[in-house]
Amino acid sequence: MQSHEIDYKIVGHDVQLVEVELDPGETVIAEAGTMLYMDDGIEFTARMGDGSNVNAGFFDKLLSAGSRIITGESLFLTHFTNQGFGKKHVAFAAPYPGTIIPLNLSALGGRIIVQRDAFLCAALGTKISITLNRRLGSGFFGGEGFILQQLQGDGNAFVHAGGTVIERQLNNEVLKVDTGCIVGFEPSIDYSIQQAGNLRSMMFGGEGIFLATLRGTGKIWLQSMPIRKLIKELSPAGGNTRKEARGGLLNNLLER
Repeated sequence: MQSHEIDYKIVGHDVQLVEVELDPGETVIAEAGTMLYMDDGIEFTARMGDGSNVNAGFFDKLLSAGSRIITGESLFLTHFTNQGFGKKHVAFAAPYPGTIIPLNLSALGGRIIVQRDAFLCAALGTKISITLNRRLGSGFFGGEGFILQQLQGDGNAFVHAGGTVIERQLNNEVLKVDTGCIVGFEPSIDYSIQQAGNLRSMMFGGEGIFLATLRGTGKIWLQSMPIRKLIKELSPAGGNTRKEARGGLLNNLLER
């Protein structure tokens, strides 16, 4: 199915939203609960499928819904359709502070791999499925990187990243990254998990026990503040730990 051609604009800086412009009859699909506002004349309905296969039966839709549960997403996707006259607008906001990344799937070869909670919305016709990392080590230690989402189509899709987004083009290169900081990458990139240095570095370096390794040629997108780090910093335990560390350092300096 050819994706609907939707126009859009991204609004804001630190906490962004994407406003989509729909012609009569056009549809955009989105994660449940992300809609911020919409013009009169736009109707929405929750469906188990992404709408990319108009001939899909109930069993196919059930499998698609099941895969969404595996990725930790909601069971349904919401379809917003312009049923009125003239152009209408609907806006979607990200669930936490960060950056919205527009992806022209046609220009990216029709397929992109993103982390499981990154998808925000897309033009109708975009197929959303899961892909599992084939490497055993990634499955056990990859955390966010084990179960990934695959976006396929020829239209616009939008994903959300925490904090600042870094877009890199690898040219037969290797880049090691915190597993939670990967937003997405082209299928030509090889993804694996490696040990983060020696035992001392793993236990006391503060960078975790394992790092993700991205290798090959293609585009990658990274985020500076993944949601798990944000939650850790905002939690009382995380804040107390940081304060205790600073207090201990200050006491050591005063004793000297």
